[in-house]
Amino acid sequence: MFDENLPPAYDASGLAGVLPAVVRSLGVAEPAGDDGVPRDLLELLPARRAVVVLIDGLGYDLLRQRSGHAPFLRGLLPSAYRICAGFPSTTATSMGTFGTGLAPGAHGLVGYEVLVPGEDRLLNELSWEDGPDPRVWQPSQTVFERAAASGLTVTRIGPGFFDGSGLTNAALRGGAFKAAHSLEARVDAALTAVRASKRALVYLYWGELDKVGHVHGCQSWEWGDELELIDRSLARLVAGVPSDTSVYVTADHGMVDAPHALRIDLAHDAELAGGVRHVGGEPRSLQLYCEPGATSDVLATWLERVDTRAWVLSRDEAIGHGLFGTVSEHVLPRIGDIIVAMRDNFAIVDSRTARPQLLALLGLHGSLTPEEMAIPLVEVPARDIAEVP
Repeated sequence: MFDENLPPAYDASGLAGVLPAVVRSLGVAEPAGDDGVPRDLLELLPARRAVVVLIDGLGYDLLRQRSGHAPFLRGLLPSAYRICAGFPSTTATSMGTFGTGLAPGAHGLVGYEVLVPGEDRLLNELSWEDGPDPRVWQPSQTVFERAAASGLTVTRIGPGFFDGSGLTNAALRGGAFKAAHSLEARVDAALTAVRASKRALVYLYWGELDKVGHVHGCQSWEWGDELELIDRSLARLVAGVPSDTSVYVTADHGMVDAPHALRIDLAHDAELAGGVRHVGGEPRSLQLYCEPGATSDVLATWLERVDTRAWVLSRDEAIGHGLFGTVSEHVLPRIGDIIVAMRDNFAIVDSRTARPQLLALLGLHGSLTPEEMAIPLVEVPARDIAEVP
């Protein structure tokens, strides 16, 4: 049904395993999974300090395709991991998976826009506007919290508006936050933070590649230019860290270009819109919340109309296929009655509710294709490990 080489992965071989493996490489024990198996299946080399860089939108396949713009990263690709971001392949969900080490069905950040149970409204888990208490919505301890409690000096670096935001408090809380605007400033902040402590974990986020891809497309020259800037900055970061420091580069999802001419707008398709109370998710990965009693009819209609262009699944089918991992009871009603994950470069929008700026975007993500789900984990091991325990 899905790409057999890339099913959603929520064990240590996917994005959920990155931070736990980094922390364990620093000599700090991470708890085993529910099955008792340690989560550090990624074979990361030991170090005293580590910097983890997350580049929003840097899909593994895109990095390989556009590697001419990234000579530094290209030299590291032969030893890089190709890992899975999970589903939906979108920032809010992936940040939950990355920050907690849990599957979406456990951390509960199950999409871009999801139903707030009992309130008959959608929550945008990225902006968190009018959202619930993020520590209640996502109560599990984060990897950063555990790392800080174990004695590591944890520093998170990103734009100032991330500090104290709903998504940050839900998925990435723990340690200290350092605001920096430009990528150069964030690299400087990372170097300062990692040099300031003998036992440090530093996290650096950069989101401009995703923004450029959304606006201009991930095959555009603008995307290539942004990748060149990132590549130069990463080379400077690696050159500047102490010799006992490992550097890791990963991402939250990839991207595809979805031409506007190939899209369906639910505002002009009464048949597909019928029986749907709320259209959640996003154009590449819809979550349909149906009117009472309408789910079976809506499912039949969508299967007949778009099954060749999308995977159309009931909630039970999606959960049965493991798309969200094991789903906790309190998370279950947040997931749509019907999941519609787009194949190839198809998209379905709803101009009744979406802002014009969102409708204009060319590069999209969220679905189950390898282009969206496969992400890199690039490791630059510590240069001097003679004194690393």
